[in-house]
Amino acid sequence: MMQTTTEAHSLEVTDSPVTLAQIGKLQPPFVLAPLPYPAASLEPAIDAKTMEIHHDKHHQTYIDNLNKLIAAKSETKNLQTILTTLTGKEKGIKNNAGGHWNHSFFWTLLSGDNKKTKIPDRLKLEIEASFGTFDKFKEAFEKAGLAQFGSGWAWLYRDANGKLAITTTSNQENPLMDVATVKGRPIFTVDVWEHAYYLEYQNKRADYLKAIWSVVNWVQVDAYDREVTAH
Repeated sequence: MMQTTTEAHSLEVTDSPVTLAQIGKLQPPFVLAPLPYPAASLEPAIDAKTMEIHHDKHHQTYIDNLNKLIAAKSETKNLQTILTTLTGKEKGIKNNAGGHWNHSFFWTLLSGDNKKTKIPDRLKLEIEASFGTFDKFKEAFEKAGLAQFGSGWAWLYRDANGKLAITTTSNQENPLMDVATVKGRPIFTVDVWEHAYYLEYQNKRADYLKAIWSVVNWVQVDAYDREVTAH
C-alpha cells in the first residue's frame, strides 16, 4: 500500500491502506509515487506494458502539467483544496489536478494479492443493501462504465445522504470537485480511458470492465468506505 511521505509531495509504499485524507493532503510540487505492486502482478487482467505506460507516462504527464500551472500562479494549496475550489479557474488545472488525484486513487484500488481481492463481509453487505446483490452491483457498474461516452471514469461513491451510488465522469473530473455535476465521496473507481486497456483489449471496453474485478483491492475499498462513513 501507499502512504504520504513526511513532505507530503507523493505517496510511498507501506503495508497499511491509504486514506482519502492522505491523497488530499498532497502538497505541490507533486511527485509521482511508485506503483504499490509490480506492473506485471495484475496480469492477465491488465498487462504489464499497459501499467507501465499508464503510470510512468500518462500519470507523470498530469503531474508535470499541474506543477507548471500552479507554479505559474504561485499556488500552494493541497490537492484536495485545489479540487474543491475549481470554480473560475482555468480548465488545465481541473484536468491535470483531476488526472493526478484520480490516478493516485486508482492505483491503490488494484492488487494481485489474493488476500486483498476478497471482499470483506462488511462492505459486501453494504453493497448488497444498496444494489440487491453483489452481482447486480457489478452489472450496474459495468453498464455505467460501458455507457460513458469517450474518455472518463466510473465511480462507486457515497452521496450526501451516505448512500452508495454509481456515477461516471468525463475526462479527468471526479465527484469531489466543486464543479462536478454529481458530488460525493468516492470509495472505488475504474479508469475507462482507452489508454487504460487498449493494448490488451483494443475496443473491447466491456471485456476490460469484466476482467478488472479479479484484481480489485477490496480491502482498500473497504478502508476508504470506513473512512467516509466515519465522518
